[in-house]
Amino acid sequence: MNKRMKNKEISIMKKMLFLGLLMVALSLSGCGNPVDEEDLTAPTVSSTSPVDAAIAVERNSNVTATFDEDMDEATIVAANFTLMQGVTAVEGVVSYADKVATFNPANDLAASTVYTATVTTGVTDAAGNALEADKVWTFTTTANPPAGPAAVDLGTSGNYAILAKTGITTTGATLITGDIAVSPIDAAAMTGFGLTMDVSNTFAISALVTGNVYAANYVEPTPTDLTAAVLAMQAAFDDAAGRLDPNSSELGAGEIGGMTLEPGLYKWGTGVSITTDLTLNGGADDVWIFQVASGLTQAATVQVLLTGGALPKNIFWQVGGAVALAATSHMEGVVMSAGAITLAAGATVNGRLLTQTAVTMDANTIVEPAL
Repeated sequence: MNKRMKNKEISIMKKMLFLGLLMVALSLSGCGNPVDEEDLTAPTVSSTSPVDAAIAVERNSNVTATFDEDMDEATIVAANFTLMQGVTAVEGVVSYADKVATFNPANDLAASTVYTATVTTGVTDAAGNALEADKVWTFTTTANPPAGPAAVDLGTSGNYAILAKTGITTTGATLITGDIAVSPIDAAAMTGFGLTMDVSNTFAISALVTGNVYAANYVEPTPTDLTAAVLAMQAAFDDAAGRLDPNSSELGAGEIGGMTLEPGLYKWGTGVSITTDLTLNGGADDVWIFQVASGLTQAATVQVLLTGGALPKNIFWQVGGAVALAATSHMEGVVMSAGAITLAAGATVNGRLLTQTAVTMDANTIVEPAL
């Protein structure tokens, strides 16, 4: 009797040991039901679009923030995901899917503008944990595409503030910023400058010129370079003259003083006169081309004014005749003339004077535009 009871106890103990080992094995194999640990970790924004400090962002872009874990969709709302232009809130719709919060602006964003996006600590993950700090990033939108025609390619003629085929003369206290040159005529056709040759004999200098002075009879490579520049000047003139489909023809019957002109191609079959101030309004990349069949005259004290960020390097006056800028007038842009260019006393130019004949000056200031 005692032996049977002892064997029974041993059998029970073996079963209990087997069950214990089985439970351990099941636990180690993952087949058990361990208790999940509580999520106490704050979520983070793992990436944004656009990235912080991005430039040239398309104006129709959405703004997104991608999280490192699933979020509570109820907290991904407009109050917690904002887009600002300075102190002005951008209208838009906020949505959430697959760990990504999206801000969809109601309208295209403004051009060349800095925006600030913010995801606040009001957003939480599925366990209720909030961001530890606001996520803030900025980006800048792309500029408007240039208005007006394509710019005229000046080639190497654009290396000079003044380039003339038959001469450059001056009297009085003229001041030119940029290089000047004559070709195919030689240096004798440049008068009033008090030229001093450089030791290289490839260029001269003058107290009136902040830059170098070149002529076709100087030492190589100057003659070759000037031949190429003169050919480029002619090509640029022909390019501007050959542009088709003008935005306006015969505007003001050739009198454009007092007008404000937007970027575009303007054409006249006659001459053009500017008797009162002319304003060119447009952006830094916008282009104006003026096709003038005959001469261009600008009255005394009259100014060509640039507004809206317009730049003289993008303004091209293609003139089939002579150009006359009267006393103390002010011109902006690249003047490409088949005839002579004459500047009366005190006239000033922000631009270039490129002529197939000669330039005559009298105490003038010429400043070449930045490229």
